Amino acid sequence: MAVTPITELNERARDVFRLVVESYLGTGLPVGSRTISKLASLSLSPASIRNVMQDLEELGLLASPHTSAGRLPTETGLRLFVDGMMQAAEPSIEERRAIEAGIAEGGPIEEALSAATAALSGLSACAGIVMVPKREPVMRQFGFVPLNERQALAVLVGQDGSIENRVVDLPAGVTPVMLNEAANFMSARFHGLTLSEAGETLRREVDGDRSALQGAARELVERGIAVWSHDADDRPVLIVRGQAHLLDDGTAADLERVRQLLEQLEGKQEISRLLESALAGSATKIFIGSENKLFSLSGSSVIAAPYRGGDGRVVGVVGVIGPTRLNYARVIPMVDFTAQTLSRLMR
Repeated sequence: MAVTPITELNERARDVFRLVVESYLGTGLPVGSRTISKLASLSLSPASIRNVMQDLEELGLLASPHTSAGRLPTETGLRLFVDGMMQAAEPSIEERRAIEAGIAEGGPIEEALSAATAALSGLSACAGIVMVPKREPVMRQFGFVPLNERQALAVLVGQDGSIENRVVDLPAGVTPVMLNEAANFMSARFHGLTLSEAGETLRREVDGDRSALQGAARELVERGIAVWSHDADDRPVLIVRGQAHLLDDGTAADLERVRQLLEQLEGKQEISRLLESALAGSATKIFIGSENKLFSLSGSSVIAAPYRGGDGRVVGVVGVIGPTRLNYARVIPMVDFTAQTLSRLMR
């Protein structure tokens, strides 16, 4: 259904519609004419308000779930409210600090993304989601720390200052001297290269018999490159946090919808495809209910904003998933601020 332009509603209809939507978003319950008459001084009787609500229902902006049960906004009505009537509230200082706190702790980028998503989930009482940028660390330095006779800790220091550790199995016959030799070789030969570039360089040298390493030391280098490359392939493309927020006290009568939503959250690849549509834009996107087929059954809303890398290009998306009864005026700016914060982190 096409959304009725806000300009086609007279002032009285806009006031009644706004009050119905705001009351519904606050309580999750259908709103009656008497409730509206008490919310503001409209100088309208309950009967007049009922007539206006009937007109809004005929326009497809309100719906009545049961006879004499009051009205609630349709998905079309919510879209009209979000696009044309909502007054966004900027995140408070406390909310900004909560979002920035986890990001400022440092460590692997995935940990910062997970912390930001968890904070966003807690503040919005929704499930937080973030698409992890597919990137390879550029090597600055490499080291091996022996753990025992069969294993060592492979330490990778990236050009961005990040430090990551992985356990690697040692080839037979490797000595501490070989560990040091292999680490020095990798740091010197692969400095400034990505893992895939380092692997390709090593293969060319081995195939051309130009490698300075032989035997166990060369196998150690190959295993070091392999463990990092395999790890990069297995990293999640989507992080979801805070699904438990969807099971609040207000969902007792709507457990089937929540069950469907939780099942949809398990299909991370499907959600990733949805979020990829936000990669092409530069602004926050809002999907309400059946506007997206993935969440048409659960009647859920998605708010997603892209974040950018150091070169200014969009590298990922962060957002929330929750019921259509969201506090859009509060959550949309919060998602946008989180995206801006992540963009600063990626520089």
